[in-house]
Amino acid sequence: MVFLLVFGLLGGWILAGRMLAPLDRIAHATRTAAAGSLSHRIRLPGRRDEFRELADAFDTMLAQLEAHVAEQQRFAANASHELRTPLAISKTLLDVAHTDPDHDTGELIDRLRTVNTRAIDLTEALLLLSRANQRSFTRELVDLSLVAEEVAETLYPFAERHGVTLKTSGDIVSTNGSPALLLQLTTNLVHNAIVHNAPERGTVWVHTGARPKTVVLTVENTGEQLTPQLVATLTEPFQRGTERIHTHQAGVGLGLAIVKTIAEAHEGTLTLAPRPAGGLRVTVELPAAS
Repeated sequence: MVFLLVFGLLGGWILAGRMLAPLDRIAHATRTAAAGSLSHRIRLPGRRDEFRELADAFDTMLAQLEAHVAEQQRFAANASHELRTPLAISKTLLDVAHTDPDHDTGELIDRLRTVNTRAIDLTEALLLLSRANQRSFTRELVDLSLVAEEVAETLYPFAERHGVTLKTSGDIVSTNGSPALLLQLTTNLVHNAIVHNAPERGTVWVHTGARPKTVVLTVENTGEQLTPQLVATLTEPFQRGTERIHTHQAGVGLGLAIVKTIAEAHEGTLTLAPRPAGGLRVTVELPAAS
């Protein structure tokens, strides 16, 4: 009896230790993540049982959190840089006016107005991006074809000034969402297609279509040849064409980032592909109206 008691206690202690060891590793990884370190992984060895599945799911969650935090930090750094630029320019212009009273005030005011407008546009774009991320909007029935026609009519004079032909076509399609956000999504796409187009006699095609359970908005434009590697980066914040540039047509670098966020907020997808003849094809697929 004594031997069986000792054997039972020893065997139970060993068995419990082996059973609880995975839980100890998971608990240690949880405490490490709670302390702020998201790079730690459990990587539990052994056969695929309930503990292994729990550990793998925890590792996947940590990887997603680490990527999300890194993306947010990169976005904050880029936004800070973009906001600092117009402020620094304004300070320089004011310093010049202070040290040189005879400087042309009309030119100074015009340059300050331009810089201030750019800062306001960037701030409004950041607010719109935050609103779309939070998904704090009321869903309504939206006719996507009417939205496309409204945007085309609004941007037609802008396209004419750039020597771009704007063409619309497609079916009457509807989805559930925010009319203001979907209008902004379409405006960003068409505006980008006009700006980043061929130097002369460019064309933009805006098309709406229906699929069995979704509706599709497609915006294509002529232009220079684009590589798939470059196209894959265009939805990142503050990316403008082939490089980070500042011109009167460059915008604030959030156009396609806002489009992607709005599409995802409406349970949709955004697909970018280079056109074989040059230019870009952008496809937004959204759930069809219920």
